[in-house]
Amino acid sequence: MGLVLRAADFSQTVLRWFAQHGRKNLPWQQAINAYRVWVSEIMLQQTQVTTVIPYFQRFMQRFPDVTSLASAPLDDVLHLWTGLGYYARARNLHRAAQIVASKFQGEFPTDLDSLQGLPGIGRSTAGAIMSIAYKQPHAILDGNVKRVLARYHAVAGWPGKTNVHQQLWEIAERYTPQQAKHSADYTQAMMDLGAMVCTRSKPKCEQCPLQANCRAHAQGEPELYPGKKPKQSLPSKHTLFMMLCNDNNEVLLEQRPQAGIWGGLWSFPEFDNKEAITTYCHKYKLTITEQESWAPMRHTFSHFHLHIQPIKLIVAAKPRNMVMASGATIWYNLAKPANKGLATPVKRLLQQLAQPIDQLEKQT
Repeated sequence: MGLVLRAADFSQTVLRWFAQHGRKNLPWQQAINAYRVWVSEIMLQQTQVTTVIPYFQRFMQRFPDVTSLASAPLDDVLHLWTGLGYYARARNLHRAAQIVASKFQGEFPTDLDSLQGLPGIGRSTAGAIMSIAYKQPHAILDGNVKRVLARYHAVAGWPGKTNVHQQLWEIAERYTPQQAKHSADYTQAMMDLGAMVCTRSKPKCEQCPLQANCRAHAQGEPELYPGKKPKQSLPSKHTLFMMLCNDNNEVLLEQRPQAGIWGGLWSFPEFDNKEAITTYCHKYKLTITEQESWAPMRHTFSHFHLHIQPIKLIVAAKPRNMVMASGATIWYNLAKPANKGLATPVKRLLQQLAQPIDQLEKQT
């Protein structure tokens, strides 16, 4: 088994590889500034580059700078985030932008501690902003970098464990070059190496510039590193979506609380059982002319499975004096969709509800 490279040799090896093979034309690599780096880093958390690119481009078109993001309604932000998942990221982006606009006069702070003080920005994201936007030598430790370093040093254990996480941070700090001119390229190089070569499954070891000194490769089992998160059986929860439609091609949506799953997004009213829906209809004196149970669907969160039973109800006329008074509900026009943040299952169901309308418009 070969010895691992000295820090300077490690970084130079990675930089030489990046100069020849690294990605240099990603949207966030153009017109680089702290704002663009920040948004891209948040979007890339637990999300692949190919998925992020169109979202990033639309986001930049609508919110070209931190001030425009800070002044926008949260609904607009969540609407552009629909489909990316992990919506707390979008809410934190919005809150952090407002802090930057008010406390820092629209300019991102240029020190690590102040960046980490913003909602949703941890040590690795702050390091990426500092190294890529400000050319300062700070380490990062995203999922790709964890994988490269864990394999190179054969660091056993799940990175979610404190001792493993700390060990990987120490290695990341050691290898990060201190020359400002190398900061941005090295950070991008490490992310690219993990994303393009040292992949989660079937790593392309023959293409890796670190192969000769990689301990996991020498052992012949690079896929064993980093260690997997201990498996847990996810619990299941059940809910009913009431898709209440009126004769104006509108469907009732309500805004979820800011805290919890799908925080701040618009969704169908939820109930535990059909009896609760019946009680709701009696309360608001709704005359239901048609009722239809749709095929159940399942949506998986990181900590549980949500089993959804959609039930479509047709109401005879648009009800008056409903929960509309609270300001937390809207009649969503299926023919003219509004810019609202929608959870993925809700968006899918709305598209299905709108299909008859689309077909009718095509016929006319």
